[in-house]
Amino acid sequence: MNMRNAFPEKTEREIKRLARKFYRHFTDVIVETIRLFSMSKEELLRRMRVVNPELLDPFFEQKRSVFLAAGHYNNWEMAAIGLTAQVRHRAAAIYAPLANPFFDRKMKESRGRFGLVLIPKKEASAFFARTSEPPFLMVMGTDQSPTFNRNVYWTTFLNQDTAVMLGTEKYSQRLNAPVVFGFIRKPARGMYELTFHLVEDHPPQTTHGVITEKHTRLLEEEILEAPEYWLWTHKRWKRKK
Repeated sequence: MNMRNAFPEKTEREIKRLARKFYRHFTDVIVETIRLFSMSKEELLRRMRVVNPELLDPFFEQKRSVFLAAGHYNNWEMAAIGLTAQVRHRAAAIYAPLANPFFDRKMKESRGRFGLVLIPKKEASAFFARTSEPPFLMVMGTDQSPTFNRNVYWTTFLNQDTAVMLGTEKYSQRLNAPVVFGFIRKPARGMYELTFHLVEDHPPQTTHGVITEKHTRLLEEEILEAPEYWLWTHKRWKRKK
Protein backbone atom coordinates (compact mmCIF):
# COMPACT_ATOMS: atom_id res chain seq x y z
CA MET A 1 0.00 0.00 0.00
CA ASN A 2 2.87 2.39 0.77
CA MET A 3 4.28 1.81 -2.70
CA ARG A 4 0.93 2.22 -4.41
CA ASN A 5 0.39 5.56 -2.69
CA ALA A 6 3.93 6.76 -3.37
CA PHE A 7 3.91 5.76 -7.05
CA PRO A 8 0.37 6.18 -8.39
CA GLU A 9 1.75 6.16 -11.94
CA LYS A 10 3.06 2.59 -11.63
CA THR A 11 1.03 -0.42 -12.70
CA GLU A 12 0.21 -3.21 -10.25
CA ARG A 13 2.74 -5.41 -12.02
CA GLU A 14 5.44 -2.77 -11.53
CA ILE A 15 4.53 -2.38 -7.85
CA LYS A 16 4.81 -6.11 -7.25
CA ARG A 17 8.16 -6.24 -9.04
CA LEU A 18 9.42 -3.38 -6.88
CA ALA A 19 8.13 -5.09 -3.73
CA ARG A 20 10.04 -8.28 -4.62
CA LYS A 21 13.23 -6.26 -5.10
CA PHE A 22 12.67 -4.61 -1.72
CA TYR A 23 12.19 -7.92 0.12
CA ARG A 24 15.31 -9.36 -1.51
CA HIS A 25 17.30 -6.38 -0.23
CA PHE A 26 15.57 -6.36 3.18
CA THR A 27 16.55 -10.00 3.71
CA ASP A 28 20.17 -8.96 3.15
CA VAL A 29 19.80 -6.16 5.70
CA ILE A 30 18.46 -8.58 8.34
CA VAL A 31 21.39 -10.96 7.85
CA GLU A 32 23.90 -8.09 7.79
CA THR A 33 22.46 -6.63 11.01
CA ILE A 34 22.87 -9.97 12.78
CA ARG A 35 26.40 -10.21 11.37
CA LEU A 36 27.23 -6.82 12.94
CA PHE A 37 27.22 -8.47 16.38
CA SER A 38 30.50 -10.22 15.52
CA MET A 39 31.88 -8.33 12.51
CA SER A 40 35.48 -7.17 12.87
CA LYS A 41 36.40 -3.51 12.48
CA GLU A 42 38.45 -4.34 9.39
CA GLU A 43 35.50 -6.03 7.69
CA LEU A 44 33.14 -3.24 8.70
CA LEU A 45 35.40 -0.60 7.15
CA ARG A 46 35.66 -2.69 4.00
CA ARG A 47 31.89 -2.98 3.73
CA MET A 48 30.92 0.58 4.70
CA ARG A 49 33.04 3.44 3.38
CA VAL A 50 32.58 7.16 4.00
CA VAL A 51 33.29 8.76 0.63
CA ASN A 52 34.02 12.34 1.72
CA PRO A 53 34.79 12.54 5.48
CA GLU A 54 36.85 15.68 4.83
CA LEU A 55 33.61 17.67 4.43
CA LEU A 56 33.28 17.65 8.23
CA ASP A 57 36.89 18.57 9.03
CA PRO A 58 36.44 22.38 9.00
CA PHE A 59 33.55 22.09 11.46
CA PHE A 60 35.60 19.86 13.76
CA GLU A 61 38.47 22.34 13.71
CA GLN A 62 35.98 25.09 14.59
CA LYS A 63 34.78 22.83 17.47
CA ARG A 64 31.28 22.80 15.98
CA SER A 65 29.01 19.79 16.29
CA VAL A 66 27.17 18.55 13.20
CA PHE A 67 23.75 16.98 12.68
CA LEU A 68 23.59 14.16 10.14
CA ALA A 69 20.10 13.79 8.66
CA ALA A 70 19.45 10.39 7.10
CA GLY A 71 16.65 7.97 6.36
CA HIS A 72 16.09 4.27 6.91
CA TYR A 73 17.72 3.56 3.57
CA ASN A 74 20.02 0.74 2.50
CA ASN A 75 21.74 -0.58 5.66
CA TRP A 76 21.39 2.44 7.93
CA GLU A 77 22.63 0.43 10.94
CA MET A 78 25.92 -0.41 9.25
CA ALA A 79 26.29 3.17 8.06
CA ALA A 80 25.86 4.63 11.56
CA ILE A 81 28.21 2.11 13.18
CA GLY A 82 30.81 2.27 10.41
CA LEU A 83 31.21 6.04 10.27
CA THR A 84 32.62 6.22 13.82
CA ALA A 85 36.14 5.28 12.72
CA GLN A 86 36.07 7.47 9.61
CA VAL A 87 35.19 10.91 10.98
CA ARG A 88 36.93 13.10 13.55
CA HIS A 89 33.74 14.02 15.38
CA ARG A 90 32.39 11.90 18.21
CA ALA A 91 29.53 9.99 16.57
CA ALA A 92 26.25 9.68 18.48
CA ALA A 93 22.68 8.65 17.76
CA ILE A 94 19.35 9.06 19.49
CA TYR A 95 17.46 5.80 19.92
CA ALA A 96 14.24 4.47 21.40
CA PRO A 97 15.03 1.78 24.04
CA LEU A 98 13.48 -1.62 23.35
CA ALA A 99 10.83 -2.92 25.74
CA ASN A 100 12.73 -6.16 26.29
CA PRO A 101 15.77 -5.42 28.53
CA PHE A 102 17.81 -8.34 27.12
CA PHE A 103 17.39 -7.33 23.48
CA ASP A 104 17.85 -3.67 24.35
CA ARG A 105 21.19 -4.47 25.99
CA LYS A 106 22.30 -6.63 23.04
CA MET A 107 21.33 -3.97 20.50
CA LYS A 108 23.26 -1.30 22.42
CA GLU A 109 26.29 -3.60 22.58
CA SER A 110 26.17 -4.14 18.83
CA ARG A 111 25.65 -0.49 17.93
CA GLY A 112 28.27 0.76 20.37
CA ARG A 113 31.08 -1.71 19.67
CA PHE A 114 33.12 0.75 17.62
CA GLY A 115 32.41 3.94 19.54
CA LEU A 116 28.90 5.06 18.54
CA VAL A 117 27.36 6.81 21.56
CA LEU A 118 23.70 5.92 22.07
CA ILE A 119 21.41 8.46 23.71
CA PRO A 120 17.88 7.48 24.82
CA LYS A 121 15.45 9.89 23.19
CA LYS A 122 14.22 11.11 26.60
CA GLU A 123 17.76 12.24 27.42
CA ALA A 124 18.47 14.03 24.14
CA SER A 125 17.75 17.56 25.41
CA ALA A 126 20.00 17.04 28.43
CA PHE A 127 22.81 15.73 26.19
CA PHE A 128 22.62 18.76 23.89
CA ALA A 129 22.66 21.09 26.91
CA ARG A 130 26.05 19.77 28.11
CA THR A 131 28.52 22.31 26.76
CA SER A 132 31.45 20.20 27.95
CA GLU A 133 30.76 17.59 25.28
CA PRO A 134 33.39 17.43 22.49
CA PRO A 135 32.17 18.19 18.94
CA PHE A 136 29.76 15.41 18.03
CA LEU A 137 28.19 14.10 14.83
CA MET A 138 24.58 13.41 15.76
CA VAL A 139 22.83 10.86 13.53
CA MET A 140 19.16 11.80 13.12
CA GLY A 141 16.60 9.46 11.53
CA THR A 142 14.40 11.97 9.73
CA ASP A 143 11.84 9.62 8.17
CA GLN A 144 10.23 8.31 11.36
CA SER A 145 6.52 8.86 11.87
CA PRO A 146 5.98 11.55 14.55
CA THR A 147 3.73 10.93 17.52
CA PHE A 148 0.57 13.02 17.79
CA ASN A 149 1.78 15.17 20.69
CA ARG A 150 4.70 16.70 18.79
CA ASN A 151 4.93 19.80 16.67
CA VAL A 152 5.69 18.82 13.10
CA TYR A 153 6.39 20.28 9.70
CA TRP A 154 3.89 19.31 7.00
CA THR A 155 5.07 18.81 3.43
CA THR A 156 4.44 16.60 0.40
CA PHE A 157 6.72 13.57 0.38
CA LEU A 158 6.39 10.73 -2.13
CA ASN A 159 3.04 12.14 -3.34
CA GLN A 160 1.52 12.17 0.16
CA ASP A 161 0.88 14.71 2.92
CA THR A 162 3.65 13.92 5.37
CA ALA A 163 4.47 15.09 8.89
CA VAL A 164 8.21 15.49 9.50
CA MET A 165 9.76 15.84 12.95
CA LEU A 166 11.48 19.17 13.59
CA GLY A 167 14.20 17.85 15.90
CA THR A 168 17.08 18.20 13.44
CA GLU A 169 16.12 21.77 12.61
CA LYS A 170 15.35 22.79 16.19
CA TYR A 171 18.53 21.48 17.79
CA SER A 172 20.83 22.59 14.97
CA GLN A 173 19.48 26.14 15.28
CA ARG A 174 19.86 26.09 19.05
CA LEU A 175 23.49 24.92 18.87
CA ASN A 176 24.46 26.64 15.60
CA ALA A 177 25.46 23.20 14.36
CA PRO A 178 25.67 22.60 10.59
CA VAL A 179 23.33 20.06 9.04
CA VAL A 180 24.49 17.50 6.48
CA PHE A 181 22.53 14.80 4.69
CA GLY A 182 23.89 11.28 4.36
CA PHE A 183 23.34 9.53 1.03
CA ILE A 184 23.77 5.76 1.48
CA ARG A 185 24.40 3.86 -1.74
CA LYS A 186 24.88 0.15 -2.41
CA PRO A 187 27.56 -0.36 -5.11
CA ALA A 188 27.52 -4.14 -4.60
CA ARG A 189 25.75 -6.71 -2.45
CA GLY A 190 26.85 -6.29 1.16
CA MET A 191 28.83 -3.13 0.34
CA TYR A 192 27.77 0.45 1.17
CA GLU A 193 29.01 4.00 0.68
CA LEU A 194 28.02 7.03 2.73
CA THR A 195 28.36 10.46 1.10
CA PHE A 196 27.86 13.72 3.02
CA HIS A 197 25.95 16.61 1.43
CA LEU A 198 25.90 19.99 3.17
CA VAL A 199 22.32 21.09 3.87
CA GLU A 200 22.90 24.22 5.96
CA ASP A 201 26.05 25.83 7.38
CA HIS A 202 24.35 28.46 9.61
CA PRO A 203 21.01 27.07 10.88
CA PRO A 204 20.16 30.05 13.17
CA GLN A 205 19.94 32.25 10.08
CA THR A 206 17.20 30.12 8.47
CA THR A 207 13.44 30.56 8.84
CA HIS A 208 11.01 27.93 10.09
CA GLY A 209 10.83 24.81 7.95
CA VAL A 210 13.69 25.59 5.57
CA ILE A 211 16.14 22.98 6.92
CA THR A 212 13.42 20.36 7.30
CA GLU A 213 12.23 20.91 3.74
CA LYS A 214 15.78 20.65 2.40
CA HIS A 215 16.68 17.34 4.05
CA THR A 216 13.26 15.89 3.20
CA ARG A 217 13.75 16.70 -0.48
CA LEU A 218 17.20 15.07 -0.41
CA LEU A 219 15.75 11.92 1.15
CA GLU A 220 13.03 11.84 -1.52
CA GLU A 221 15.69 12.22 -4.22
CA GLU A 222 17.62 9.29 -2.71
CA ILE A 223 14.53 7.07 -2.59
CA LEU A 224 13.46 7.87 -6.15
CA GLU A 225 16.93 6.94 -7.38
CA ALA A 226 16.50 3.34 -6.12
CA PRO A 227 13.16 2.84 -4.30
CA GLU A 228 13.81 -0.78 -3.35
CA TYR A 229 16.39 0.27 -0.73
CA TRP A 230 14.05 2.28 1.52
CA LEU A 231 12.26 0.69 4.50
CA TRP A 232 8.78 0.33 3.02
CA THR A 233 7.47 -1.96 5.76
CA HIS A 234 7.24 0.67 8.50
CA LYS A 235 4.12 2.79 9.06
CA ARG A 236 5.51 6.08 7.82
CA TRP A 237 2.13 7.73 7.22
CA LYS A 238 0.31 6.93 10.49
CA ARG A 239 -0.33 10.58 11.21
CA LYS A 240 -2.88 12.32 8.99
CA LYS A 241 -3.08 16.03 8.34
